Amino acid sequence: MSAVLDRPVVAPHQDPALAGRPDVRPTGRRLGPGRRRRLAWVGPSALLLLWTASSATGLLDPRILSEPWTVVATAGELTADGRLQENLAISAQRAGLGLFFGILVGGVLALLSGLSRIGEALIDGPVQIKRAIPGLALIPLLILWFGIDETMKVLTITLGVFVPVYLQTHAGLRGIDLRFVELAQTVGLGRAGFIRKVVLPGALPGFFLGLRFAVTGAWVSLVVVEQINATSGIGYMMELARTYGQTNIIILGLAVYGVLGLLSDGIVRFIERKALSWQRTLAG
Repeated sequence: MSAVLDRPVVAPHQDPALAGRPDVRPTGRRLGPGRRRRLAWVGPSALLLLWTASSATGLLDPRILSEPWTVVATAGELTADGRLQENLAISAQRAGLGLFFGILVGGVLALLSGLSRIGEALIDGPVQIKRAIPGLALIPLLILWFGIDETMKVLTITLGVFVPVYLQTHAGLRGIDLRFVELAQTVGLGRAGFIRKVVLPGALPGFFLGLRFAVTGAWVSLVVVEQINATSGIGYMMELARTYGQTNIIILGLAVYGVLGLLSDGIVRFIERKALSWQRTLAG
């Protein structure tokens, strides 16, 4: 019996003890989405193709939506004089700071609330109240408190980030199977070991889901704060273009936000696959 227990656990079709036996695995069409393929570019490419075709055939009025080639030419001009890089760097810095602080605050609050009934009683209610209050409604108050400088902008992004991180991480913590908790008590794990070996791995799937929402929330909040009394950033560039009726710059700004959102979500998904490689899900 001990020899059997000491054998490494492998998939049935890889077990040397079953070598030579017929493969009885199902050969029909597998359920699920199928094998992973690098198809993330298909949707955006189809959207770009539709935009190009509509502009080329005259279905889209260039006064309403500039042609793709006009936007590309505008990007080249703004890159040549340095305005695009400068504003992009400032926007990325704001979003990065807000995302960092939001993840930190949301993660810590989720741990305090998820691991303690007292913590949940003190923290969960105020977070749910913040969840029900739109971020735009807080901007006038934040301007009165902090003015219109970088502190207000980063804080607005932080408030848009920490709520999804908290909610999904808290849900992941409370969704940990009670049998793992009982097993940790049986083997004598201390509080630190319980958090390191049970709590954190169990909360990771929820945390990464919240992180994907948080990244989107960071860019959405950035769009808002950069169009309110800002003097730099992609949003400021778009607002200035609106004043002069420069549709091409506005579309360029939207495209930049869209590309940044797509890239950041892809980075989070890549890290998630690496960190949760032990999981077997439909995502592959």
